Amino acid sequence: MRPLDPRLLRYARSARRYVALTATLGVVTAALVVAQALLLAHALGRAVTDGVSLGALAPLVGWLAAVVGARALVVGVQERYAHRAATRAVAELREGVVDRAAALGPRRLAGGDAPALVTLATRGLDNLEPYFVRYLPQLVLAATVTPATLLVVLGLDWLSGVLVIATLPLVPLFMVLVGRLTQGRAERGLVAMQRLGAQVLDLLAGLPTLRAFGRERGPAARVRELGDAQRRATMGTLRIAFLSGMVLELLTTLSVALVAVAIGLRLVDGGMSLVTGLAVLVLAPEVFLPLRQVGAQFHAAADGVAAAEQAFAVLDEPAPAAGTVAAPDLRATTIQLVGLGVRATGGWAPRGLDATIEPGRVVALVGPSGAGKSTAVDALLGLLAPDEGRVLLGDVDARDLDRETLWSQVAWLPQRPVLEPGTLAAVVGGGSEGARLAAARLTGLSDVVATLPQGWQTQLGRGGSGLSVGQRQRVALTRALLADAPLVVLDEPSAHLDADGERVVLDAVEALRAAGRTVVLVAHRPSLLALADSVIAVQRADAADLGETVAA
Repeated sequence: MRPLDPRLLRYARSARRYVALTATLGVVTAALVVAQALLLAHALGRAVTDGVSLGALAPLVGWLAAVVGARALVVGVQERYAHRAATRAVAELREGVVDRAAALGPRRLAGGDAPALVTLATRGLDNLEPYFVRYLPQLVLAATVTPATLLVVLGLDWLSGVLVIATLPLVPLFMVLVGRLTQGRAERGLVAMQRLGAQVLDLLAGLPTLRAFGRERGPAARVRELGDAQRRATMGTLRIAFLSGMVLELLTTLSVALVAVAIGLRLVDGGMSLVTGLAVLVLAPEVFLPLRQVGAQFHAAADGVAAAEQAFAVLDEPAPAAGTVAAPDLRATTIQLVGLGVRATGGWAPRGLDATIEPGRVVALVGPSGAGKSTAVDALLGLLAPDEGRVLLGDVDARDLDRETLWSQVAWLPQRPVLEPGTLAAVVGGGSEGARLAAARLTGLSDVVATLPQGWQTQLGRGGSGLSVGQRQRVALTRALLADAPLVVLDEPSAHLDADGERVVLDAVEALRAAGRTVVLVAHRPSLLALADSVIAVQRADAADLGETVAA
């Protein structure tokens, strides 16, 4: 990434004000550095050459103390607003990445991208803080303090200025050499962290199943290997950072030493005044300091820069155009899938799907795993645009719809229900307490509530934490019953339920049909298929059979 990528200012509005503030403080810092050096040189020069008393130097000492205090104040303001800007900018980037991933739809999260995005949006973007707090201010100081102090040195003593100009390019030269050595190291570290995060997330998601089969310790070796890889990448970055810091310190020391030797020789010969020599000697390290700090802080910010690059890659990906047509009333609208086809890994899933979903009827989608049943549901809900064919709601193409007006009429129960944190009553929602109790009796949730210590006021954690998988399914099914939505989509609603739970699902579907609501089922079990008014077979088409090459 460039030292200051314009995309950062575009996607993180907080960074704009911070960069402007940092540039202003950089100019102030340059003026204070020059003033401090000149005041210190005049005070020491008068004390040594003229032998003036401390009382006579009091005005100079007072101004020097004021300048030092002002520099401390500028540093304090910089630190304070740097942390604020970093927190806000990271939050804005995180929100932008999550929003864009949601706008791109479920296909963007397929193929293992979801864990990487989770790691990026959480721990990955947090690494941008050193970039804002340490690297960016030093970069601005290198653009303000270094030229200002160099011009003052040239004005005071042209020979010292020439020595500084001759040695100054060595600092960025060695920075480039060290940068080439570390090229790709930060990216590899981020990839290792994302792999570790993906493995841990998959392990946590499947831990109940692994425990059921006594295999919960099986992935431990793989997680340990990924952890070691991430540790090695981090330690490698730290080693390079210490090495580059040592090289830059040594180079800066030698450069300042050359200037100091030249000043000392001319002071002995009487070719330079003590005040000028002291001023140049104080300013010479200030010329090199910002560049040296840029090189030292580059490695601390490298992980954040790599994360920002990935965030920009997501944010730069164009999202599907949003429709503007309001969705028709689904209570009286026929939905048609016309030649629906979606490209998938190695073929199409589904391909050439034709279906008619009439209002108030129960329609079941069947087919082998991987045939594209859930993908067809995603296309029906406007979550992805089909590669061929159309989804028609009445005579309106789903691509032209304002999806919010469609989703407000849909109750969707995916294979893994999403339950927000809150009390059980708030999660279930619904109208009156009587309607909620009636729906709970139908789904069997009332029996679950009876076993909870606080009943309907029991607090649920994220994802329904505190309930079993089957109990979460009952909660989600109860919420679907209570939702005022004419279209209900149930994706494998009995996948995690036993025979009694399956009976509950059958009763719920019957209740939905009796209420005149349209139900779309993705199902395998014969009992659910027997309940459907129509059964639609979903088929996959492999690229080899079609004589074409299809990429994921």
